[in-house]
Amino acid sequence: MLLTTLCYLEKDGRYLMMHRTKKEHDINKDKWIGVGGKFEDKESPEDCLLRETMEETGLRLTDYRFRGIVTFVTDRYETEFMHLFSAYAWEREGGSSAGEGPDGVIPCREGVLEWLDMDKVYDLELWEGDRIFFRLMQDEAPFFSLKLEYTGDELTAYALDGEYHRQSYPHQNMYEEFLRSRRAKAK
Repeated sequence: MLLTTLCYLEKDGRYLMMHRTKKEHDINKDKWIGVGGKFEDKESPEDCLLRETMEETGLRLTDYRFRGIVTFVTDRYETEFMHLFSAYAWEREGGSSAGEGPDGVIPCREGVLEWLDMDKVYDLELWEGDRIFFRLMQDEAPFFSLKLEYTGDELTAYALDGEYHRQSYPHQNMYEEFLRSRRAKAK
């Protein structure tokens, strides 16, 4: 089982997103994701979050929130428990650097970092399940447990806080099903 963190830095209605284009054999190749990575021995979720954010952006987080746990189950890779965070404030560690990009972010060896409007994130090349947790974060959902089940690159089922939803027919868009289910519950 793989333990990871993922964080979306938020500023002025934008997310700091990473376009994963640099690693050759990358499960996230050509997708847009946040910053984060694998736990090292003896790390807590917060330890991993702070280390990975520093390594990938050069920023030291000063205000962040643990949003939920996302369990990825796939027929291609080992199960992953991802600890999802949002961050709202940070500092550039060690002062200014000649190679800095926007807002003091350093170039990243794993992809290209870019600030993107929150409402445009749904137009990007994302994992379908990422759209579900983006909606939960934007709706300020309380801490959640989200399980995403993939066959290949296709999301075939999800469970939010233990409530399962599976495809009713082949290639059903599960993000659309998630939105429909939320609308029905709101009534």
